[in-house]
Amino acid sequence: MYKIVSILKQIMPFLITLFLWRLAIYFWNPAGILCLIPVFYYTFVRPIKNFAIFGLFFCFLIDYRSDLALFWTCLYCLCYAINGFQNHIDFQHTNNNAIFIFMTFIGTGFFLLTIYGFSWTNLVNNLWLFLWLSVLYTPVTVLDNWVKS
Repeated sequence: MYKIVSILKQIMPFLITLFLWRLAIYFWNPAGILCLIPVFYYTFVRPIKNFAIFGLFFCFLIDYRSDLALFWTCLYCLCYAINGFQNHIDFQHTNNNAIFIFMTFIGTGFFLLTIYGFSWTNLVNNLWLFLWLSVLYTPVTVLDNWVKS
């Protein structure tokens, strides 16, 4: 029984990411963008071995579904490169599971998308997605901390 629980704890981040990407609904989760939450969390805040490649693949899938030319993939790679400077920025030892860093990550992306194709509808949609992802970040990270303990 202990071995089964251990295996489930190891594959849980991958399953959550896959579930959130497949749960694509236009208003609540367009192009599966909610999977950015576990991708960010398990790559930068609580790193898991080989999850960066998995996260890169899912950023590519979000770009593919939303017809963006590698936008989230490049932003993810940029954040991964910034995370390499551990002497200046340390994502793992921040308060509130690095929610402010996550908000900066997605906020930068939505700001650039709003500037790229400015319209009031696009502005409201990106603002809604920013707020929705920021609110849902905490329950996903709390769920992970609960499962790990």
